[in-house]
Amino acid sequence: MSFDDNVMTALPAIVAGFFAAAAISLIATPIVRFYARRLGMVDRPEARRVNTRPIARGGGLAIMLGFVVVSTALIVANSFIGLHFVDHPQIVKRPQIVALIGGAVLAAGIGLLDDWYQLRARWQFGGQFVLAGVAVALGVAVTSLADPLEPHGTLLIGGAVGVVVTFVWIVGMINSMNFIDGLDGLSCGIAMIAALTLGVISLTSDPVEPYVAMFCFALAGALAGFLRWNFHPASVFAGTSGIMLVGYVLAVLSILGAAKIAVAALVLGVPIIDTFWIIVRRLAGGRSPFSPDRGHIHHRLLDLGLSHRGSVLLLYAVCLVLAGMSLALSNTGQLYAFMGLAVVFGLGLFVIERLSDRSVEAVATDDGAPDEARGD
Repeated sequence: MSFDDNVMTALPAIVAGFFAAAAISLIATPIVRFYARRLGMVDRPEARRVNTRPIARGGGLAIMLGFVVVSTALIVANSFIGLHFVDHPQIVKRPQIVALIGGAVLAAGIGLLDDWYQLRARWQFGGQFVLAGVAVALGVAVTSLADPLEPHGTLLIGGAVGVVVTFVWIVGMINSMNFIDGLDGLSCGIAMIAALTLGVISLTSDPVEPYVAMFCFALAGALAGFLRWNFHPASVFAGTSGIMLVGYVLAVLSILGAAKIAVAALVLGVPIIDTFWIIVRRLAGGRSPFSPDRGHIHHRLLDLGLSHRGSVLLLYAVCLVLAGMSLALSNTGQLYAFMGLAVVFGLGLFVIERLSDRSVEAVATDDGAPDEARGD
């Protein structure tokens, strides 16, 4: 893999941004955890959760600090102090940067309200639409998609269609991250893999986009620092503040980077497709698509007997394979790979559900009653 001169000029700042964001979130997370406990922002044990003791919520504030502080510092150093390590920041317009960074703060703030007050689902959903509306109002919009009929072609979209696609993408991304957030470190690690992949694609695409990569690596660094405290056994959860923040920022970054939606869809194929099949199954059963249950892929892996860490690491490995595919395939190839993954994932989930149901039934037969369900 080779980089052009623009990338080599920007690379030191991008790497420094990654480690600076990691350091900030690493240091800030214990502070956030301390005050979250004092304020009563904790996840208490219940049937669908993995934690057996109260765990602090609201860790998304630490992720937000790492991402926003470093991203802002890089912008100031590049454009106002005059370091100019990114030669062509006009690839992304100023209102879009406001949407990215300001939206990240707003997303964490909306999510924090739920971490604190345990809002009903409809209010969370409304907050997601507010975030999507802010992004669209500031110029973040999907203008093209990969053309499945052309190897390197794109379908141009705009107007009302582009707005609708943008809303669906942002709201859908946030909910996909929310649905996969059921095991310690799972959503955080998957998001970090996605952010790194989007960053590498931005540095190797034609044309290169080091300005977008700068934000991708800042987010990845913030997630890496937080993961130190969130990996099993977790001492703090990202909470809705973290899910809102990460889902929103990944969605916006994938839009700002040309033709990156196909990349993000493939790398985040596990949470996106898991969400799709869960909603289909719930609707087919006559239930609300947002009704909680234990049908997610990570729940089923636990039911099959995999350990907590083993389940998380297995899903990390799947996401890394998908990241490699996204780097190797063209836009259309990424789209076809995603479609194939949806079919394979659905069949795999069906088989895993049957096997895990038999495991639960066997336990019920041996012990006289099924084990108490775990997971979020």
